[in-house]
Amino acid sequence: MTSTLVRRHRPRPSSSWTTDAHARTRDWAEIQERMLVPLYEAVYERLDVGAGTRLLGLGCGSGLALLIAAARGAAVCGVDTDERRLDLARDRLTAAGMPGDRARPARLGLGGPESPCVREAAADAAFTVVTAFEPLSALGAGSPGVTVSAAASTLAAAAAGTERGGAVVLAGWGPPERCATSGVLRVGARLADPMCSPARWRPCGRDDLEELAARAGLRPDGSGRVACPFGYADMDSAVRGLLSTGLFDAAERATDPTQVRKEVTEALHPHQRADGTVWMPNVFRYLICRV
Repeated sequence: MTSTLVRRHRPRPSSSWTTDAHARTRDWAEIQERMLVPLYEAVYERLDVGAGTRLLGLGCGSGLALLIAAARGAAVCGVDTDERRLDLARDRLTAAGMPGDRARPARLGLGGPESPCVREAAADAAFTVVTAFEPLSALGAGSPGVTVSAAASTLAAAAAGTERGGAVVLAGWGPPERCATSGVLRVGARLADPMCSPARWRPCGRDDLEELAARAGLRPDGSGRVACPFGYADMDSAVRGLLSTGLFDAAERATDPTQVRKEVTEALHPHQRADGTVWMPNVFRYLICRV
């Protein structure tokens, strides 16, 4: 396992939305966010992100994807609905010295494409790349009360600030049979809705990304799959990392955090190796569209 995927962390109780939101934000930034680095790098390499790229990150989280793009020379702007994650993103970009370049200041804001920081960045120059790396969550797709049409409207609003021919990237889980983590995620679906059939649960349908792009008025222009294994130093890190995603929040509301942690731990046991590390191979899919 590489240091990108597995790192020792100081043990502490798993955080949840009901207990310590700050701890869960740290767990996301320190443990979970790096799991998608292979996806970020594959997309940036394919689109030749670098000097001259003006990138908007939807659902930018604590800024790791933005930091990687900025390190390649891109001017970055990011939005997210989680203010705590945005605070960490600001700290990261400031510590790296990225905002110090007055010609290409990093802009971060709370909300979505309607955020003032997005309007300001687009007013300077249209974006050339827009990314939604979190599996559709950056657009709210699949969230309670959020329809595919509403998510498409959010995506279309972001594309409106993108130059003609610019790239818009959507990402999602690959086939469940190629994602070991899908078995753990079924636990959250079952606890959140006991009547839901686990066999019917799927992270992302085969044509979900294409449907969303079509509704947003975007033209598909290629796709790809990337191996993104989830590797953790130990069981505690695995549980904390997965809970930090927010994918188990509904389950915690329906039952209680203790029950959710117990069942997530049980679901992770088949993926624990003899040395105590937890390893789950996954495949993520991305779709490149053009404005």
